[in-house]
This record gives sequence, C-alpha cells and structure tokens, in this order.
Amino acid sequence: MLKQLLFIKRTMSMVYFMLSTLVLLGLSGASAADSSASLPAEREKLIQYWLDKEFAQSTLTRAQQTEEMRWLAKAAMPYQGMKIRVVSERIDTHWYEANTLAKAFEDITGIRVYHELTGEDDVIKKISTQIDTDFNLYDGYINDSDLIGTHYRQGAVFTVSELMADATITLPTLDLEDFIGLSFTTGPDGVVYQLPDQQFANLYWYRHDWFSRSDLKRQFRAIYGYELNVPANWSAYEDIAEFFTDHVKVIDGERVYGHMDYGLRDPSLGWRFSDAWLSMAGTGDKGVPNGLPVDEWGIRMEGCRPVAASVERGGALDGPAAVYAVKQYIDWLEKFAPPGAKSMNFTEAGSVPGQGNIAQQVFWYTAFTAALSKPELGLINEDGTTKWRMAPSPKGAYWQEGMKLGYQDAGSWTFLKNTPVDRRNAAWLYAQFVVSKTVSLRKTVVGLTPIRESDIESDLMTKMAPKLGGFVEFYRSPARTLWTPTGVNVPHYPQLSRHWWSNIANAIDGKVTPQQAMTDMAHAMEYDMANMSFQRADCAPKLSQKKGREYWLSQPGAPKSKLANEKPKGKTYSYEQSLSQWIGVGK
Repeated sequence: MLKQLLFIKRTMSMVYFMLSTLVLLGLSGASAADSSASLPAEREKLIQYWLDKEFAQSTLTRAQQTEEMRWLAKAAMPYQGMKIRVVSERIDTHWYEANTLAKAFEDITGIRVYHELTGEDDVIKKISTQIDTDFNLYDGYINDSDLIGTHYRQGAVFTVSELMADATITLPTLDLEDFIGLSFTTGPDGVVYQLPDQQFANLYWYRHDWFSRSDLKRQFRAIYGYELNVPANWSAYEDIAEFFTDHVKVIDGERVYGHMDYGLRDPSLGWRFSDAWLSMAGTGDKGVPNGLPVDEWGIRMEGCRPVAASVERGGALDGPAAVYAVKQYIDWLEKFAPPGAKSMNFTEAGSVPGQGNIAQQVFWYTAFTAALSKPELGLINEDGTTKWRMAPSPKGAYWQEGMKLGYQDAGSWTFLKNTPVDRRNAAWLYAQFVVSKTVSLRKTVVGLTPIRESDIESDLMTKMAPKLGGFVEFYRSPARTLWTPTGVNVPHYPQLSRHWWSNIANAIDGKVTPQQAMTDMAHAMEYDMANMSFQRADCAPKLSQKKGREYWLSQPGAPKSKLANEKPKGKTYSYEQSLSQWIGVGK
C-alpha cells in the first residue's frame, strides 16, 4: 500500500512540475511581460544583475532563470522588509550561501537573511532547544537528514509536504523528483520532512600518482604478493597503510604515512562512527538504506519500533563485528597515522591530506574535494587532473553483499511548527532560492555538494569530471544509493549520538577495552530508549526481553558471531575497475 501511495505521490509531483514548467515557458498563455508587470524596475534590474554576475552556470536557459526569479520576487512581496535568521554547519557550500546567496536573495526579494554558521553539533543543540523550549530561535535550519527518525516520531517539524500545499509560497519549478537525496528526507509515511540543500559522501581517498609508480608497485608486490592498487577489503587497506608507513617511509624527501584519521575526545569523534563506520565493517544486516532488522548503529527494529542495541536483546552494537571495527580503528590510528593525529578533531584532521604526505584514507568526505583541488597545494598535475583519486570504500571482514557501503550526509532544510507562520514562509522562500535550478549548478561548482540530478548530468559536470578525481563518476553511478545517512531506525538522534564519542574515546585512551566500551554504549542507548516517549507512540522504542548473547549470536544475520579469521587475504583492483564497481552498484 505504501509503495502505491509513493507512486501516486511521485506521479502527481511530475505532472505538477510539467504544468508549472509550461506556465513559466509562457505556453499557458501568460507572457514574460505579464509575469513581471507588478515588479518594480529596480527589482527587475537586480534580477538581471545577479543572473549576469553569479548564475550564468545553470541548467535553465536565461529566460527560464528570469521567470523563476520573477516568480520568487512576486511571492516574497508580502514579506518584504522582514529580517529572518537561519543556521547551518560550517562547510564551503554554506559559506557560499551566507556570504553570497543571502545577499542575492535580499536584492531579489527584499527579505534580509542572517545566515549563521556554527558547528554541526551546535546546530543539533539549537534545533533541540527550540523544540524543547517552544521558543523560536531560528526561522529555518539546515539540519542533517540523520534526524529523520526523530522528526518522524516527534511531531515538531512543519514538513515540506505541508509547505508545498501552499502554492503561493512554493516555487513551481522546485521539482522534487530532481533531488537525489529526497528518499533520505522522506519518512515511512511518505511525508517529505526536509528539503535537501547539500550532499556529500564518505569514500576511499588515495594518492593515485604514488600508487602508479612502478618502483613502489614492485616493492609492494615483493612484500605482500599482490598488486598495489585500490583496496577492496580492509586487509588490503591495512597492508597498504603498513607499506607506506613502515617500508616506504620517505617520498621526495618527506616522511609519509599510510593512513589518516583523528581521535580527540570531542563530539566530532562520534561522527567517525555514527557515520557508518560499523556498516563498513559489516556490523548490521543486509538491506538499504540502513539494514533490516539490524541497522548500522546496531539497533534492532521490529516494524518501526526500535527494540534493542545490545546483543543480549538482539542488537549488534556490542557484537563481534562492532568490536572488530573499533579495534581496527584504534590499531590503524596508533600504527599508521602521523604523530598528533590522535589528538586532532574532525576539522584539524581534514586539512592534513592536503599537506601531501598521506597515502590513503579509508574514510574521506567528498566535501573536501574543492579544498584538495586548489592548485597551491601541489596536488594537481600539469593537465589539471588531480594526483589523488576517490574510489569505493574497502569492506570490513563482516561485510556481506547487499549491505550499505558507507555514509552520505544530506544537510536539509528543516522548519519547526513553533516558528511564526510569516517567518517560516519567508525562510521557506530563501530555502527554495538556494536550491533552485537558477542557483543550484553554480552552488554545486562552488561547494561540490550536489543535490540535483540535472546538475550532476549537466555538460558542465562532464567537462569538470577529469579534474575532480572520481567525484562526478560516483554521483552519476547507481552505487550512490548504497551510501546512506542515518535513517528512521534511530529514534532520537540528538540524545543517542552523544554516546558515541565519549565511549569510543574511553577505548582510544585505554581506559576500557573496545568490548567494554561498546557494551557500555549499548546499555546507555537502551537506557535512553526505554525512557523515550513520542507523539507517534506506535513507533516509540520498546525494549525486547533479554535472551543472552549465545542465543542471538547463533541466529542468522546480525548480530554476527566472531569470525575465526578477521583478516582474510588482501585484495585490490585498478582504479578503472573500481569505477566499474560503482557502475555495477558495488558488486
């Protein structure tokens, strides 16, 4: 029944878009002059100014861009002079929005936007505070789709589906079907809760120029018995990390390392694990987007109800696969990363590969693509191609065909019910502006966090592809659907995500074993889940009865029993073969 409803919803959306496009093209009888008749001459001038200055790169024609901006300017007339506040995390895409697009929007609509940037953890705190206090702090949030499970159950979000019901404030050319991450922001009920604003994945990153050197290839083959290439599994990744750190040691007079990560006791340490580290190891069950019945957090679901995190109740958060993942993480950090990596946070560690002494990263965000493409770093060849490449992530020993392969961040516009209607409407117009087809291709070029299929398939992206190290190939492949955010399985992301970094840090610092750290975390999550209540009570957590570790580890699927050999023989493939893996959806 749900599939039928979703099909009807998608069909209606496509029809709505086609009709709206006909209107904008003037095929419905309305001319461009009619659509702009009520706009002041100065506003018309500003629309053309911004189309010339900033938005020449677009999948729309100039005439279509003009009509889209004219519609937006007219829709904003009731809100002219209003000052609104929105907030997002600090990445290049949002800096561009805050520094450039907010000004363009003000010129075109007369609405002043204060676009604040802060840490991702602070964005979560702010939206939670507004929900808990019922006090309007911001008029719109760019909030990760990781909170979809919370938004779906909590009832505090004024959904995109509800906003789109008002045609006077909804851009006719918004075209939801063009958003590649819409499934991440849609609940099990078929309701669209959030609107994607930017998107990036965690992939494998490596120095293609070093891996291509014949002398290093011969040396690696002599030591390990197979080719130095893109690792298919964690065993090969570890061999390569050891090779560069302990055998190669120096390239072009500089000390090099085979691995990069970070380990500071900091909220960002939690992202390293909640962003699908356990799924890469193979902790959960098969099934996309998040594994069923056990997801990549190790949470077991019964229908829409979370029932366990610990193995003794049927979860997998403290199972052998999860403990293996933590052990590998700590082992690689201590043995193969540069000195000081253990005391770095996410932001500090992110710039290290750009210094030119890192051979590979098992877990690298594509949001860093723009930063690592800067010529001054010395990582660009004479023909403009990158010395590095991105490729599919290597798989852990417990990973099985049919599981998700990694994480994809989908920062998405989120609006709350306790925001005054006029302020929410004005913020909704701003959100639509920064994701509109007039703007989105240029924003993709600046931040390389694409959200629209039309932008990814554009001629401009084809032209840029050779200089982006596999970025375009990934987003054009069907395999991108196997990199997914946290899903509806996590009932309260703000409350449960805090347990990751504190418990993992205890294991890194040697205060507890990896097994004890994961067991402590599983019990802490279950304690929180047992005390949660939601508006959608039928999907609230309800813990299952304990049956013991032995019982659950003997059952099919997750939690999985300990493998006799957690380091099978290393396996690699060429960069070209790795791209074919994407085309083959990770097989």
